[in-house]
Amino acid sequence: MKPRLSAVEKARLAELVAARTPFWKICEEIDRDRKTTWRNIGYLRRLPPPPPKRSPLRLSLAEREEISRGLAGGESLRSIARRLDRAPSTVSREVASHGGPRRYRACVADRRAVRAMRRPKPAKLAQCPRLRAVVEAKLELRWSPQQISGWLALAFPDDPEMRVSHETIYLSLYVQARGALRRELARNLRTGRMTRRPAGYLPTVGKGRLTHTVHISERPAEADDRAVPGHWEGDLIFGKGMSAVATLVERSSRFLLLVGLPTGHTADVVAAALADKMTALPVDLRRSLTWDHGKEMAQHVDFTVASGMPVYFCDPRSPWQRGTNENTNGLLRQYFPKRGFDLRTLTQTQLNDVADELNGRPRQTLGWRSPSQALDHAIR
Repeated sequence: MKPRLSAVEKARLAELVAARTPFWKICEEIDRDRKTTWRNIGYLRRLPPPPPKRSPLRLSLAEREEISRGLAGGESLRSIARRLDRAPSTVSREVASHGGPRRYRACVADRRAVRAMRRPKPAKLAQCPRLRAVVEAKLELRWSPQQISGWLALAFPDDPEMRVSHETIYLSLYVQARGALRRELARNLRTGRMTRRPAGYLPTVGKGRLTHTVHISERPAEADDRAVPGHWEGDLIFGKGMSAVATLVERSSRFLLLVGLPTGHTADVVAAALADKMTALPVDLRRSLTWDHGKEMAQHVDFTVASGMPVYFCDPRSPWQRGTNENTNGLLRQYFPKRGFDLRTLTQTQLNDVADELNGRPRQTLGWRSPSQALDHAIR
């Protein structure tokens, strides 16, 4: 079996085809059979791939030549940008990424730009097994992609290879053609969805009236600016059969406490359960509690007497006034789905385990510290 055509033989074949040499003579000239010769002629007749379509937002070759001539003439980047009707930052990034003012060449920069436009590109997580292993391990612990991205920057400050954006992680999970992360890891995300789609939110109706309430506007300033630990936000999350669990989140550290309500969520049961939970804390961590207008807090006066914590109430149908608690409730849905999950089957030990896991996750709003670390720092 003869070897493939060499570069010299291919060049000779192209000359013979261009000269309209008879086919039988081409076969003799390159010493190949008819099938091999015809196949290689077909390769020559293939149309070259079309050049990538450039966006008008991208620099063209003519603009890059203007930049090169301007640099050679000693012009400033701002004057070059003004002549091209481009932003100075665009010209500055272009020059800096292709060798600087002294080494910038228009043709070289344009070829690099064309190569960078090619798609698809290899995913970073597919190219770096060490980074992929760390990301997969954190996803199995139910960390969000944004938490993983922020934690990597702190855990590997001197290793640029161990960097990945949260959007790259999402793409690797949802676009399996990238071949980076296992698809089943998407089930460990908070939403549990296997595809990306927008999700709407239906606010609670908030019917019913409470008496002797204190409005959230009268809450101390130290609670509003999160300067002092001990101010909490609370709510109930519901499951199958109107089963419920009380959630308490400390405003300054985002520290979470979960209170099981296996016997129901009537006002007397909720007040007693919350009082038992809060009185177990130090006095410095019992400054106030913010709640919505749910009827489960109808006996808020009894709770205040038992715990020493005043209760402040939000406006009806205004969940953003206790946004820290709302965000945490969303995180808890990763563990307790809205449908088909009976919260009464959970023991307090199981609830404490979930709270410990969430309190150990890094948070962007805390500078990628965990709520446990933030609360410990605030107390000390």
